[in-house]
Amino acid sequence: MLFDILIEKGTVVDGTGEARFQADVGISAGKIEAVGALAGAEAARRIDAAGHVVAPGFIDMHSHSDITLLDDPGGESKAYQGVTTEVVGNCSFSPYPTGELSGAEMKKDIDLGFGQSAVEWDWRDLDGWANTLEANGVSLNIAPQVGHSALRVVAGVLDDRPPTSDELRYMQRLAAEAVEQGAFSLSTGLTLTPSSYAKTEEIVALCKAIAPYENAFYVSHARVWAGNHVGAVEECVEIGRRAGIPAQYSHMAIIDSRVFGHGEELTSVIDRARDEGVDVAYDMYPYTASGSHLHQMTPAWLQEGGVAAMVARLRDPAIRRRAIEETARGWFQGLPWVWDSMVISYVRQGTDTSVIGRNIQQIADERDEDPVETFLALIDESEGAVGCVARTRVEGDVRYFLGHSQAMIGSDGNAISPDGVYGADRPHPRFYGTYPRILGRYVREQPAVLTLEDAVWKMTGFPAQRLGLCDRGVIAEGNAADMVVFNPETVIDIATFEDPHQYPEGIPHVLVAGVPIVLDGRHTGERPGRVLRRGE
Repeated sequence: MLFDILIEKGTVVDGTGEARFQADVGISAGKIEAVGALAGAEAARRIDAAGHVVAPGFIDMHSHSDITLLDDPGGESKAYQGVTTEVVGNCSFSPYPTGELSGAEMKKDIDLGFGQSAVEWDWRDLDGWANTLEANGVSLNIAPQVGHSALRVVAGVLDDRPPTSDELRYMQRLAAEAVEQGAFSLSTGLTLTPSSYAKTEEIVALCKAIAPYENAFYVSHARVWAGNHVGAVEECVEIGRRAGIPAQYSHMAIIDSRVFGHGEELTSVIDRARDEGVDVAYDMYPYTASGSHLHQMTPAWLQEGGVAAMVARLRDPAIRRRAIEETARGWFQGLPWVWDSMVISYVRQGTDTSVIGRNIQQIADERDEDPVETFLALIDESEGAVGCVARTRVEGDVRYFLGHSQAMIGSDGNAISPDGVYGADRPHPRFYGTYPRILGRYVREQPAVLTLEDAVWKMTGFPAQRLGLCDRGVIAEGNAADMVVFNPETVIDIATFEDPHQYPEGIPHVLVAGVPIVLDGRHTGERPGRVLRRGE
């Protein structure tokens, strides 16, 4: 028997959640051809996995790499973690469809390059975006979703109002067309404008438009306002129930300090729903800090009409005074600001980069102004393209949510390169460390949180099941050879909040479609990835 690649002497954790076992894995023509005792087989390349775990490539259930993989097609920040598939189009933002808008018009309100990308948006729909990515070449696979905010932008519903019947029908048609072209789901961003302006009924109507398509589901960045931590999950469940499709709750966490430690109140909603026959699960990342665009924390009325309209309002002195007064009352419906915990992570290219890596209190002190004024000034100066990392969670909740049976892993981070256009940013370390952090911190160092088999299931087989990917997420004969080899004794994240552009340790080999994209700890430059489509 002759294989293209033979991974020898490894411990296979196959992605099903079942116990590990010793086996060799033979790969030919991009697929797993054999799993078992293959010591006598011939192979063009042999990978010694003695002392290592061989697992399916990790599926990042929640990423925002829709455009960054055009800027950085190697996707190094994720490739070195063992990620082989990025699920994009989250939090209501997708770079398609553009409808009657030009790409430049669409990009103005759905800027997924965070202000740095110079990529021109010359596509009209998911197919056009996918063709652009694949023509450019990409190291990772990409699983697309369609964003609710994108639909509202294209339909011209950027203000705080319900769509007209004609606008809703147009949004439904565009959502269905995106799913027909391969989108796996519809995502919302219910604390992010303009998605946040939608009532439950609007989202149900859109989800009903995609419900007839096999394996299509709903993804909710929920209304996690103060006092609504339980209601946010309940609305997600209700939308899935009423639309008759599975529901996925995004980046599960508690960010209201008054209810830290109340995780069971949220998961019990999911458990009850599942007992009643509603298919609902969630994804999360293993950090006590979040990352966000600054403008997403401003009063909702300020954001009406899109980013350009928001910036124009800020430049009106009377409106700016009102924004300062209302913002000063607190965020998250009244919680006090903690300005020294909000560290600037990026700004629009061509603006003052000296603020990156410094907190808002420090910047305000230097400018001799109130932090509220600095907060809004930064948004103005960067025309909305400015973000921060902020500590908003506690470790106990992270451990609790990780251990629940319906948890999957999603980084909420982007595939980038430290040498690319995002190299001057200081992003959340989840961009570089999510998966090795799970394996090192929460499996090896805190085994009571997760077993190795459970962790791999949450990173591979479980998200593949949600996406309906029948040939990925599990090491089995005939499946695509998306695989990772890691050392369970040394794997760990190195990225920090102070220095996030650092690759992890203990992951020497990563393969996509049987092609090594990381070999002996170095990115090969190969681009075997492609855009995966629902129903393939």
